[in-house]
Amino acid sequence: MPETRSKPRAPALDPHSVPLRPGAYPPPFDTVIAGRHKHPLGDALGLKNYGVNLVRLNPGGRSALRHWHTLQDEFIWVVEGEIVLVTDQGEQVLTQGIAAGFPAGKRDAHHLVNRTARDVLYLEVGDRTPGDLPNYPDDDFAAVYVDGQRVWTRKDGTRF
Repeated sequence: MPETRSKPRAPALDPHSVPLRPGAYPPPFDTVIAGRHKHPLGDALGLKNYGVNLVRLNPGGRSALRHWHTLQDEFIWVVEGEIVLVTDQGEQVLTQGIAAGFPAGKRDAHHLVNRTARDVLYLEVGDRTPGDLPNYPDDDFAAVYVDGQRVWTRKDGTRF
């Protein structure tokens, strides 16, 4: 007898039913993440202490500018496909089922690049420590807090 799949109900959900979160970078940096599509699962489930995103990265896409966080831990797990992890130590290919973690305060900038002809799907988890600031060593790009809100600037403090 075939299994019928019912629609999940709270506290469960279908990750693909969660509306996509738009990219966060201002121009011209927004083009870097044009091939990234995030379903903010943690927000949809009402999680307060950490965020969880299901991310689809199109061929040629990048997850972010290469960065590291002052206060936030990050974790990724490849659900489907093959992706290149770029860090200060070099590059390595991550395949389905492989995970990677980036401890808060560790100055090892990272991002993911899809160099294949297929979409990649990965889970991204990060805590929500107040006051965390990402650092971008390769770009004239920075984040600061103004009246409690994160604002994107150049490294000299000029706003975009």
